Amino acid sequence: MGTGKHSKHRALALALSMVLGLGAAMSASAQEARIAAVNSDRILRESTAAKAAQSKLEQEFSKRDKALQDMAQRLKAMSDNIDKNGSSMSPTDRAARQRDLAQLDADFQRKQREFREDLNQRRNEELAAVLDRANKVIKQIAEQQHYDLIVQEAVYVSPRIDITDQVLKALAAGATGTGSLTSPN
Repeated sequence: MGTGKHSKHRALALALSMVLGLGAAMSASAQEARIAAVNSDRILRESTAAKAAQSKLEQEFSKRDKALQDMAQRLKAMSDNIDKNGSSMSPTDRAARQRDLAQLDADFQRKQREFREDLNQRRNEELAAVLDRANKVIKQIAEQQHYDLIVQEAVYVSPRIDITDQVLKALAAGATGTGSLTSPN
């Protein structure tokens, strides 16, 4: 009975030493790993590609936005007219104007909803394209500078491993077709 207990202790000690040895080996290799972080929100706010996408969307949707603003003004003018002059109108005339107002309001609501849906879809498409370009740049930086891991979302990032500025510069250089992705000095 004593030898069985002794061999269990020896096996447990051996397993524990192996786990500790593996942990030390992993710790040593983790210290050698090159790790960096990128702030995706900054990329989507500050990159030339994101700003270009925003300008493109504004230009693409400006006519529809202006038309909706004009329609909102017409709605307000019609409503104000009914409020101001409704008591002096015949019941038939007042009912017709209220029907027109209700129809215009329904049309406005529909067009406004379609506008928001289309704008959100296009914005998502443009932001996905910006993130795709950013990811390609990040991968290129990782390969050129021998990073083992680059994270994009983290609770905390030390400024010494944050390469967001480098990615922003590389994206800007790629947008103009000049520059390289070499390590900054």
